[in-house]
Amino acid sequence: MSAPAELIAALPQYDIGAEIGEGGMGVVFAGVHRTLGRSVAIKQLPWDVLNHATSSELFDREARVLASLDHPHIVPVYDYVRTGREHLLVMERLDGGTVHSRFHGDGVSGEQACAIGLAMLAGLHAAHLAGVLHLDVKPRNLLFSTQGVVKVADFGIARVISEGATLVTHGGEILGTPAYIAPEQAMGNALSPAADVYAAGTVLYELLSGRLPFDNTRGAISMMRQHMFTDPMPIAGVPMPIAGVVMRSLARELDSRYREAESFAADLAAAATAVYGPGWLERSGVPVLHLPPRVIAGLNAPTAPAAQVAGPGSAALDPARTRPVQRPGAPNPTLAAPHPHLDPNPAQQPGSSAAPVIWLRVGAALAGLALIVLALLNPERLPHSASPTLNLGGTAVSAPVEVDLSKPLIFSGSGNPGPVAIDLSAAGIPLGSAETTAKPEGNGFTAELTLPGIARWIVGGAVTATVRTGPITQTFTLLTSQHPLASAMGAGSLILALFALAYLESGLRTIRNGHRWRGAPVGGPVLGILFGAAVWLCVSVLRLHEPSPGFGAGCAVAGALAAGLVVAAARRRASTMRLIRPSAAT
Repeated sequence: MSAPAELIAALPQYDIGAEIGEGGMGVVFAGVHRTLGRSVAIKQLPWDVLNHATSSELFDREARVLASLDHPHIVPVYDYVRTGREHLLVMERLDGGTVHSRFHGDGVSGEQACAIGLAMLAGLHAAHLAGVLHLDVKPRNLLFSTQGVVKVADFGIARVISEGATLVTHGGEILGTPAYIAPEQAMGNALSPAADVYAAGTVLYELLSGRLPFDNTRGAISMMRQHMFTDPMPIAGVPMPIAGVVMRSLARELDSRYREAESFAADLAAAATAVYGPGWLERSGVPVLHLPPRVIAGLNAPTAPAAQVAGPGSAALDPARTRPVQRPGAPNPTLAAPHPHLDPNPAQQPGSSAAPVIWLRVGAALAGLALIVLALLNPERLPHSASPTLNLGGTAVSAPVEVDLSKPLIFSGSGNPGPVAIDLSAAGIPLGSAETTAKPEGNGFTAELTLPGIARWIVGGAVTATVRTGPITQTFTLLTSQHPLASAMGAGSLILALFALAYLESGLRTIRNGHRWRGAPVGGPVLGILFGAAVWLCVSVLRLHEPSPGFGAGCAVAGALAAGLVVAAARRRASTMRLIRPSAAT
């Protein structure tokens, strides 16, 4: 495809040739500066991405920043021209191919993959210091010069950090490549250099292992959801120091990930030196032209013998495939902890054993069993003191009496007590009351008490009734005639138990997904208390047993213990799984 007339008119100082590339962020044409004879690549940015004043002005400011970047591992921008709706970037033309084409062609060795990683991170770090994010780091945007130098290209969707970049453009269009996108970028949150660190780590993961850290067979939306909610697959067949560095760069939580590219590069350099030995960078044949002192220190880190690989098999890397293969007679690579925050044998760190997790789970199961037993052992009736001469609806209250709370309660007895009152309660919690004046009848009295209408909806199963006839107080068991689940005590306790269980599971899922449940030490036991008390009350109501406060307290304690142990086991398990990604140190 030849260049459009408006592009040719906008750049009269260039001879513009045919189209040499096309992507989501524009079409690229070959060009040659008429006076200097310099070969260039001219990117025509899509007008629909920059089609209003805000985006256009933002990119104008950013283009000036990009043009000011001067780093051997960033494709330089020679010129930026804006005419009408056209936005044109004139850049260095690189004809050495991309990392993507080389990886899928001749392949790259482990040393070459690490060298490419250092060059990539050096360019990104320089851009970050200038206030520019890339946000679309991938093998196709890593270009080779004819001398084999890797340069980061296509900062077309970068955002100035001070502007608070997010994933979504003004038109709601998703920016970035799903296979390499950071979790916070996929969720549309504010971004930082850590987003480019994540993408660079994904590139390195792919170069070293020959695959992506997530399943890429189910489409872009599925891929983005995996980045947001699941942990990457552990990298297999890669020496442990390098594997630890790569997996830390892919941590979904920012607190566990490298915050900036230089720290990532320093640890990568040290890990590669531990695995491949001194001088590995020169042997890789990939020129890395500028490294900060921290990274150089990593390259010169001392090594010590070890023999651990992330995954089955040897760590000898086939240069043609980057996949680890077993070579007859080949020794395992020398490994060491290349950085104070890296441990080549995380499985042996204190607290990382699975045994404590198992015992925590056993303890939680026993506490759960105790909860169930206590709920079932709740006695059918509590001890009461009631005179056989006091009747409710013609039945002596010395035994449990079943009533319909929607109708008045008619008491009768001997004497003339004056005021008569009734209070309903469960485990000491008031549920409703009524009071009236007794009427003389023969040698005794009658009293008609009507409970509040709401009481019939609250009370269910068996409850404690306290009747005051003058100076005498008597208690007995009162049974309700409506179905237990038609009451707040029955249905409410069941709903509360399910709510507590669902909320606890939500918190556990948060932990399993690698996030922090900040209220876990308190929230877990509190939810356990709610669950235990609700189970006790629900079981008591359904079985028509009068709730006993002692057994209720026991169930609450057992629930708190079970939930606390389950949360502790989940947190310890998550911590163990993250040992391959050492805790953050920026």
